[in-house]
Amino acid sequence: MSESSYTPPKVWTWDKDKDGGNFGNINRPIAGPTHDKELPVGDHPFQLYSLATPNGVKVTVMFEELLEAGHSGAEYDAWLIKINEGDQFGSGFVDINPNSKIPALLDRSEDPAVRVFESGSILLYLAEKFGAFLPTDRATRTEALSWLFWQMGAGPYLGGGFGHFYAYAPSKMQYPIDRFAMETKRQLDVLDRRLKDNEYLAGSEYTIADMAVWPWYGALVKGLVYDAAEFLSVHEYENVIRWTDQITERPAAKRGRIVNRAWGEKQLLERHSAADFEGVV
Repeated sequence: MSESSYTPPKVWTWDKDKDGGNFGNINRPIAGPTHDKELPVGDHPFQLYSLATPNGVKVTVMFEELLEAGHSGAEYDAWLIKINEGDQFGSGFVDINPNSKIPALLDRSEDPAVRVFESGSILLYLAEKFGAFLPTDRATRTEALSWLFWQMGAGPYLGGGFGHFYAYAPSKMQYPIDRFAMETKRQLDVLDRRLKDNEYLAGSEYTIADMAVWPWYGALVKGLVYDAAEFLSVHEYENVIRWTDQITERPAAKRGRIVNRAWGEKQLLERHSAADFEGVV
């Protein structure tokens, strides 16, 4: 398959009118707010501003797992951030996350309130605050954190790499699709080898590492993202599928995956109490 060649200019310039594919309308080469907009605030200690993308699901699953485990102090309000409409560039959101990415969290139980951004950082913050879903012995804790940070580093190759060029780019190009398909399958093999002899990523204990990896790679092997299950031959990764199914059956995971979800059969645009799930889950 031949592809047109591209010679980069000496100095790159932004062409805002060029077709950038899905989400191209919200991409820009500068940071900071584009408009003034205050964020809504609820009654609970934690205010979460998010969307049920895999990165958002990590945090809502963590909150629901904390509540399921009896940590009543983890009550939270989850507000929908419509990234397609540029909500993440509002001044209030940028105050919490200067990187303008979901999810963003404000912990009002602290004085002054603490902002937390980046999904992995939020998981670690909550795990340390509540003493939950992160082992205390040094070796297992380190294993869990290694897999947590593995996901933070690996995820962009799956999402912004494979997912973009395979599903969202304005035209199909063989080189980047081949490059990132190869890397995605390598990552799935990494996980499959780990889960062959371990129930969860850190060992026998369910941790924030699983909560970080499951929304991305679990969704991938179940055909829930990018419509690429057949293309990537995901049936080969039997241990990842077993682990995915095991987490999917957890009541907190079932609830957490639909919070701030604005598509599909099961949606919960905002979450303010457990009663919001009635008739949805």
